[in-house]
Amino acid sequence: MDNVSMCCHWLSSADAPLLKNRSLNRGTTGSWWCPAAGQHVHLSGCKEKSQEQEITGTKPKMSWTRKILLILGLLSALAVIALIAVAVTQNKPLPKNIKYGIVLDAGSSHTNLYVYEWPAEKENDTGVVQQVEVCKVEGPGISGYSHATEKAGPSLAQCLRQAEEVIPSKQHQETPVYLGATAGMRLLSLENESAADKVLSSVEKTLRSAPFNFQGARIISGQEEGAYGWITINYLLGNFKQSGWTKLLHSLKSISETSGALDLGGASTQITFVPNELSSESPKNLLNFRLYGKDYLVYTHSFLCYGKDQALQQKLARDLQTVENSSLLDPCFHQGYQRTVNISDLFKNPCTSAKKKQFPFSQLYIQGEGNYQKCRRNIQKLFNKTSCPYSSCSFNGIYLPPLQGDFGAFSAFYFVMNFLNLTSEQSPIALDKVTSTIESFCARPWHEVKAAYRQIKEKYLSEYCFSGAYILSLLENGYEFTQENWQRIHFLGKIGSSDAGWTLGYMLNLTNMIPAEEPAVPPLSHGSYVGLMVLCSLVLVSVLLFAWLLFHKPKCLQKGIV
Repeated sequence: MDNVSMCCHWLSSADAPLLKNRSLNRGTTGSWWCPAAGQHVHLSGCKEKSQEQEITGTKPKMSWTRKILLILGLLSALAVIALIAVAVTQNKPLPKNIKYGIVLDAGSSHTNLYVYEWPAEKENDTGVVQQVEVCKVEGPGISGYSHATEKAGPSLAQCLRQAEEVIPSKQHQETPVYLGATAGMRLLSLENESAADKVLSSVEKTLRSAPFNFQGARIISGQEEGAYGWITINYLLGNFKQSGWTKLLHSLKSISETSGALDLGGASTQITFVPNELSSESPKNLLNFRLYGKDYLVYTHSFLCYGKDQALQQKLARDLQTVENSSLLDPCFHQGYQRTVNISDLFKNPCTSAKKKQFPFSQLYIQGEGNYQKCRRNIQKLFNKTSCPYSSCSFNGIYLPPLQGDFGAFSAFYFVMNFLNLTSEQSPIALDKVTSTIESFCARPWHEVKAAYRQIKEKYLSEYCFSGAYILSLLENGYEFTQENWQRIHFLGKIGSSDAGWTLGYMLNLTNMIPAEEPAVPPLSHGSYVGLMVLCSLVLVSVLLFAWLLFHKPKCLQKGIV
């Protein structure tokens, strides 16, 4: 029953007896005697204000229910705002406490010093280590000081001083410094172990005199070099620790969980990847890692003497066996280029010493021919594909499982291909385009190439034709990449701010910064948590505001008095 006592606000409780015995429907009109008012009341339906209110200008009194609801609404809004403030304050990132680490890559042709940094409170989390400095040591690699071993250590001094400037002085003593020597020192150790030991002693003496926390200087094996390069690539790409969405995206795209690593130096080359099928054919080429709670069975092999510099030495030593005099027409050098090589220098290391014999001349005079196809044929003779004791091989009878997944090719792979403008961040360049580009470059006469690249040292510039042809031979003939899976090779110079290479993986391993088990992490990131809190708060405030507006909206029935 919709009576007047329910819809007209101007009637007081004293008027209730007047209305009790009458049922007044919406729109009821007529004159009624109101004892409390002392006059007849004229009802003309429900209005927003009674005529008495319009005359006197008074407003209806706010009920206690409305007051309480309004107070509760305000208190709720204040509580939500306070909750957001506390959440933001509580989750505000702490001031950075940066840690540092130094790794020296003592390669065959040169030494690089790398400085890395990471937040101390997140040292066991992935993706937080980044490279902040790189310094190229002047002069040859430390293996080049075999005849003056006392000079090997002092050659590092300039880059160590540069590291001192980058790292805050108060953190010098706690900053670990490591030196890893690769294929150049491996060859020197085979050739002259005593000289190699003296070189390392000289290096160690210099590193100990620096204000850092010396952790060791040693020759790392080819297998270690390949494994550390694989760790670096996948660490920087975030492949060891994937979120649910990343894992789903990888499965939808049929992308392998990890990327393979292709490393090319001056004296050795490494290939490392997780094979699709487990095999025990060659256990010495398999390594087991447990990273972030997952086991990885990794294939890796290092080919000593197959870095680009030693490969050139091997090719020249092989070509020399066929010459009738001291002159060699070499298709891997530009037409018009000339070089003189001492025969004794050509056969002084283990990569070529087996081919050493007596020659009626002491020097070899090389003249460039600039013929890519002939150069490729000469290079392919370096890869012995005649016998394979396993189900599949790369070359020289070395086991190689079927290639699997994407590959990151770095170091000399990247430097040579980048010089030839054959690296692309968007999508890999097709193999036939790569081949034609290198062939065109080799065909250019030497005077033209020299004039176009005046800023590059002649020795390095003269070898880009050979290096480009050698890389294609190694990848196609050695590892058997084809037109179809060539697109899976990505030539990488840097990933983010860090150089692609083995040094970061080496430091991560020695500092135990990659845990064997997945660290406990909150269900939501800091940003996601704050965003969710803000969203919920907005929803709550909107509901309260809507309720408040709905409560104050004029009702469908109101009473007016005249």
